Amino acid sequence: MILRDLKSVYTRNKRYLQFGKSYLTNEHYLEVSEAIEQEISKSPSRTEVINYLLSLKSGQTNYLEIGVRDPEDNFSHIQATHKYGVDPGVEFEQNPVEFKMTSDTFFEHLSTNVVLYPEIRFDVIFIDGLHLAEQVDRDIDHALQYIKEDGFVVLHDCNPVSEWHARERFTYLHTPARLAWNGTTWKAFTKWRSNPEVYSCCIDSDYGIGILSKTHQIGEATNLENPFFEYNTLERHKKEFLNLIDFASFKKAIESGFE
Repeated sequence: MILRDLKSVYTRNKRYLQFGKSYLTNEHYLEVSEAIEQEISKSPSRTEVINYLLSLKSGQTNYLEIGVRDPEDNFSHIQATHKYGVDPGVEFEQNPVEFKMTSDTFFEHLSTNVVLYPEIRFDVIFIDGLHLAEQVDRDIDHALQYIKEDGFVVLHDCNPVSEWHARERFTYLHTPARLAWNGTTWKAFTKWRSNPEVYSCCIDSDYGIGILSKTHQIGEATNLENPFFEYNTLERHKKEFLNLIDFASFKKAIESGFE
């Protein structure tokens, strides 16, 4: 009985070890691992981009962050006169934000004078909440209503480096992307890239820092016809779909508008 149990444990563990080895040495896994290392080595970070945009403003500045989680990740390092955070607290138990609610609830309360005041406008609204296209699309729509005419909507996670990073379920962790998750944010950003009422681009750093503006000419709207928004299509046409640019080119486009 004991010998049979030991054999069973040995067989099961051997299978796990063989599977783990084949997983870790898989060509695709190694390619994704290399892509992750390249991505995390890029600069600037989303924090640096946001602070750069705020530095362009004169006088007092208003900043709103959707999806704060741990403030030390970004929020605490933002240099603005007035900062507001929105987060329901699902991923960070302490949740030390002013508005402990979903973004949908926040914008509904904002429009009905329950929080802040409906006339408030923000210099920068940063969207880093639920990384699913339908939610991000609503967050962008709401944010554009509440930025100043020369303000910016900034999004994280617009440029997933693999299809595993672009998975819909964060909780499915046994993929080459490991704990990294960009979700389907890129689909919402790509949709807004085709809207002629906004200019847009994506800085090629920190898993894609998407920027939307009503007035700053950082990228013309596209004429893309992609009703299915497949990741493989994005991978082949990233530069066009996202208007993927480096930070130096972005700053040049922004600062030319101030000349």
